[in-house]
Amino acid sequence: MKTCWIIYNGSLINDKFLDQARLMAEACEQLNVQPTILKNYEIMMKLDEKLQNKPDFVIFLDKDILLATYLKNCGIPVFNDPEVIETCDNKAKQYIQLAKAHVPMPTTIIAPKVYPKFTIRDSGYFENVLHTLGLPMIIKEGHGSFGMNVYLIHTEEEFYEKVDALRGVDFVFQQFVASSRGRDIRVNIIGDEIIASMYRHSETDFRANITNGGHAEKIMLTDTQKEVAIQAAKAVGAEFAGVDLLFGPDEAPIVCEVNAAAHIRNLYNVTGINVGVAFVEYILKKIG
Repeated sequence: MKTCWIIYNGSLINDKFLDQARLMAEACEQLNVQPTILKNYEIMMKLDEKLQNKPDFVIFLDKDILLATYLKNCGIPVFNDPEVIETCDNKAKQYIQLAKAHVPMPTTIIAPKVYPKFTIRDSGYFENVLHTLGLPMIIKEGHGSFGMNVYLIHTEEEFYEKVDALRGVDFVFQQFVASSRGRDIRVNIIGDEIIASMYRHSETDFRANITNGGHAEKIMLTDTQKEVAIQAAKAVGAEFAGVDLLFGPDEAPIVCEVNAAAHIRNLYNVTGINVGVAFVEYILKKIG
């Protein structure tokens, strides 16, 4: 019997993180794999000793990139690969990769690095951003989940307040796709295959995330939506991905972002599909 470690962040006390790990554990058990659920701090990265009792593979449901890298360097297959986790965890880095692969997405400008005690406010840079994207626009911090650290900016006053507050932080400026206000599609992909998807919508927020009060239902994807979602997952190298699609002009799909540790409970509740089963099957085929 093969063994698997399922790792989540033990500092996050919300039940949804342990629930995600348990869904993956159930998938392992269905496929005759012995799972062990571990908090990230339950594995000591003592670099002068060999890791004992290693599993056959790791399902990594966290953003502790150092731990994921440590486990990979110990010779354990880690899914997703730590480089993929790092790329997806920083939206600025992710958008650079999506653009390299010509993935359709909102017009995006990566903010330059500005140290906390300094400013480029009088350089003309921000005026150029405002001229290029107009208002309203989206400002997204590089790091954030469940729609957090994403800001809809309506006025120049809000714009300058936010860029001043984000000095020292990776962030991006992005076109606001008005045609997709309060609605998007979550597509879960394993390898090159779409496993499940759902339509999310909100009447109260520009974001459609269920965590922010949105609702979800089943959806049949168009061929174009399928192609764009798979293209996005490939662009960042994700073998397990939750791709969020927006509705562009004429409903054309454009990529909002790719999640490398996408939660699967809401997808399960909406579709009845435990994506974890397909994920573990994919891993077993890959490792042999």
